[in-house]
Amino acid sequence: MEDAADVSRFDVVVVGGGIIGLSVAWTAAARGMSVAVVDDRANAGATHAAAGMLAPVGEVSYGEEALLELNLAAAGRYPDFVSKLEDCSGADVGYRTTGTLVVARDLDDKARLDELHAYQLGLGLSARKLRVQECRKLQPALAPTVRSGLVVEGDHSVDNRALARALAVACERARVCVKSDRVTEVSTGVVMTSGGEVVRGDAVVLAAGSESSAIEGMPAEVAASVRPVKGQLLHLSGPAEPPLLTMTVRGVDIYLVPRSDGRLIVGATVEEAGFDTRVTAGAVFELLRAAYELVPGVTELALTEVVAGLRPGSVDNAPLIGETSVPALYAATGHYRNGILLASVTADALVELLVTGTTPSLIESFSPLRFAA
Repeated sequence: MEDAADVSRFDVVVVGGGIIGLSVAWTAAARGMSVAVVDDRANAGATHAAAGMLAPVGEVSYGEEALLELNLAAAGRYPDFVSKLEDCSGADVGYRTTGTLVVARDLDDKARLDELHAYQLGLGLSARKLRVQECRKLQPALAPTVRSGLVVEGDHSVDNRALARALAVACERARVCVKSDRVTEVSTGVVMTSGGEVVRGDAVVLAAGSESSAIEGMPAEVAASVRPVKGQLLHLSGPAEPPLLTMTVRGVDIYLVPRSDGRLIVGATVEEAGFDTRVTAGAVFELLRAAYELVPGVTELALTEVVAGLRPGSVDNAPLIGETSVPALYAATGHYRNGILLASVTADALVELLVTGTTPSLIESFSPLRFAA
């Protein structure tokens, strides 16, 4: 990417080179801004460890209606986001629109699934209940013990790693300056790195994921609200034709996301373990056992990778997007389980705020200042 080591000032400096940071950088550059991204581990954090689900309906949670609205808006924009990114980068990001099948493996799961379906319908969401025979017709690899299911045609998926690579190419072509250095401190219009460099910007955007709270100079509303939530997942590999699964299959506590080349992503644990990124035998065992109970054929696949990542969780499981209490410092963090889904809508809204000085209504509920007290 463009080497601008002798340039110390930009319109926008983005702290963090994951899916959120690169999306903000690409979007800002497309609006004619000079942009720098500072990160010593670009695309190596939660972006690398995600499964790539785009599931606003299947993952809807009680009491999170405002987040649901944002997630649905993001899902609606995703086809256009993918089209523009693939045109710009020349890369396929593995966007799949085959839908998601949520299944119950026993009577307890069935009761929870029925409750979820009633909640979805009450919110006006599209999810169709299926009998066992219909589930098995959709996905013949399902275990014979599966009791029922829901099909959510609007819940899609993307290859998160391919998406990140495409964004990196798009940023390069948009002349975004990427500085591989660790950010140690931020203040109004200034980013300090471990290498001693000072990078200045008319605006600084904090998109450092779970590490956001660990950077010196963070305002209290960010430092006290964002935490790492560990997730471990598995990469399995099998034949592309015929694939074991043709659509994402979810259980109550497991998901299996197929890729077009025969890979299958199985995840993910949810662990409050601080910044621990070790992969553990216990997690592998639990994930494989849960996956086997839904799709026994996973035991015939090769285990090619075990990965642990840190999701940027927040106090209320919703992102922090917008102005902070520090002048010219903006947040785009705390996306928890929805970072891949919310990348485009976060970038669009935040850049609109930078350009106009007005917060778009879609992100008003997600102001970091809601934690300022």
